[in-house]
Amino acid sequence: MKKNLMKKFVATGLVCTMVLGGASAAFAKGNDKNDDHGRNSGNNINQKYQPIPTIKGNNNTVNIIQINFNDMKNAQWAMRYIASLASKRVFEGYEDGSFKPSQSVSRIEAITAAVRLMGLRDQAESAEEKATKLNFKDADKIPSWAVGYVAVALENDLFSENEDSVQPNQEANRLWATTLLVKALKLEGEAKAKMNSTLPFKDAKQIPAGSVGYVQEALDKKLVDGFEDNTFRPNQNVTRAELAALLDRTSNQLPDQDVNTGTVGAAVYNNVLTLTQNGASVSYNMHPDAFILRNGVKVTASELLVGDTVKFRMYNNTVVYIEVTGLGSATQQPFDVTGILNSTTVDSTGKITSITITNTTTGQTVPYNVAATVALTGNLGSFTQGHVVQLKGTGQIVSSIDVK
Repeated sequence: MKKNLMKKFVATGLVCTMVLGGASAAFAKGNDKNDDHGRNSGNNINQKYQPIPTIKGNNNTVNIIQINFNDMKNAQWAMRYIASLASKRVFEGYEDGSFKPSQSVSRIEAITAAVRLMGLRDQAESAEEKATKLNFKDADKIPSWAVGYVAVALENDLFSENEDSVQPNQEANRLWATTLLVKALKLEGEAKAKMNSTLPFKDAKQIPAGSVGYVQEALDKKLVDGFEDNTFRPNQNVTRAELAALLDRTSNQLPDQDVNTGTVGAAVYNNVLTLTQNGASVSYNMHPDAFILRNGVKVTASELLVGDTVKFRMYNNTVVYIEVTGLGSATQQPFDVTGILNSTTVDSTGKITSITITNTTTGQTVPYNVAATVALTGNLGSFTQGHVVQLKGTGQIVSSIDVK
């Protein structure tokens, strides 16, 4: 194996959900034993990695990964962490459209995510690393797809010198996951300097002396918290949602070179995001299923306001993740305009998402976003191109359409 220093963290971007036959599963259940796709039920590993499916056309290859998951009802708190990690291709969903937020995480799953978080995914999936002959006692239980990840984790000191087993299918507990990510941040020296710290938890005695410094460093870096009853629960298994939160907090300690910033300069229309960057107006194509987080809540593109400062990530020259880091003016001017209907766009459920009219007073053709709760009134049979409509709303978002 080749010794490598930790590479700079590189986020490779989120690939949004597309309608072309589903998405990849980073970790899902498999049947076959130890094949190239990571199926390993013979070793009782309940997750697997699958190569990301591709669509090829016009000499271009497009990767597909899920962004919206169908089982997040009881894990809304974790959505922002999961979307953020998906935008970096660190932690992904399953082929059936789920994320399984309450499912326990295996050690091999956590190791894989940690290596990806460090920006070493390409190295871990290289032919050279995958061909590594590992010296662990249970090397035969490590699925073939994960060999490169374990090799890279070993090269980057994610294992201690006295560890002789990977235990890939063992469930990861809070203490083990915390220690792993402190090591991924290259903070082992800082952790060792804090081994004599007094931890503030009622169950601190359950934490081995050799692990105290790792927990203290994680607390100091705000990677982990205790529970409301002032316990740490070191032996409690980590769920996928909990690991997502831990991973995302860890990623905030790493340089994120693929993130872009700007200020929203106009309402999003036809999936075009217009931003002010360095004093210039720049437009970006935005995927219709992009994840947008504003004020801690997932929102639609129409809810981005002029003046919002944002950070965003792209994949294949398309914006796929947006997080509002500063809210624009809360006061948005109301409008009441009448014009000739040019066009409308609708989403997959048939709801109107945008409308374009030619203002009868100014002669200008203006696009507007449409609120999900828009009131449609008047002569609905005449709601076609060329007919007169009256639009009312606030801040470039239409709340009512009256067909004349």
